[in-house]
Amino acid sequence: MNKNIFDAINPKVVELGYEIVDIEERSEFGQKIVTVIVDKVPEGISLDDCEKLHYAIEPIIDELDPTAGKPYVFEISSPGLDRPFKTHRDFERNYGKEVEVKLYAPIKGVKAYEGVLLERTDGYVLLQTKKEEIKIENTRIALVRPLVKFD
Repeated sequence: MNKNIFDAINPKVVELGYEIVDIEERSEFGQKIVTVIVDKVPEGISLDDCEKLHYAIEPIIDELDPTAGKPYVFEISSPGLDRPFKTHRDFERNYGKEVEVKLYAPIKGVKAYEGVLLERTDGYVLLQTKKEEIKIENTRIALVRPLVKFD
């Protein structure tokens, strides 16, 4: 996350009732793209919210000049249903909910677990699967995100 952009726009984002989830910078076809991913808990983000935030913070980003005078595209995005958890707050909001945990390497022959998120500390994630309660060290975890089921 670009700390300069975050520090410049976060007060406005918070004032409008939202929170920054992430700031991504990437290049596509030689064009730099700056994407600010926002959320509003618990209701989520609508297209109207994205538009409102875009107009509110675009002037701040333009003033920062994140590409040193080169052209760029600025986007506001919602985090999506299955966005990975990145902050301690993301984990806290999801205690008692079903999650998917993907690992860098298998534990007991399994590289991905599904279960109810019980706890997350600086050292581990505690998960209740259908079979057992499992404690997974954070250093082994590649990704934790909500378990999205379509009926």
